[in-house]
Amino acid sequence: MSSIQRFTPPNERVTRALSRLSDDTSVTTARTMARAELEAVKVDAVATVAAKAMSDVALLSQMEQSLAQTVPHASGRLATIADLAAISMAEVVASTARRLG
Repeated sequence: MSSIQRFTPPNERVTRALSRLSDDTSVTTARTMARAELEAVKVDAVATVAAKAMSDVALLSQMEQSLAQTVPHASGRLATIADLAAISMAEVVASTARRLG
């Protein structure tokens, strides 16, 4: 046979402890969500800078090729300048990630 036990309400100390635990959990959850949102914004910023750099490198390469066809003698110099510019853009992307990170 089963026995039915009488309900006894929790005492005030238990109620306060549970309330604190609930509050702490809410605050911790909010902090975690805020950090996650901040990290997502950083990812978006790096992606934006990288996309701009890739687009500009493509245009730079196209211009290099066009100028090299116009003046073949300058192709080595044009390639050097284009490479230096592309490296500089890559450094900007990397430094953006480091500064935000």
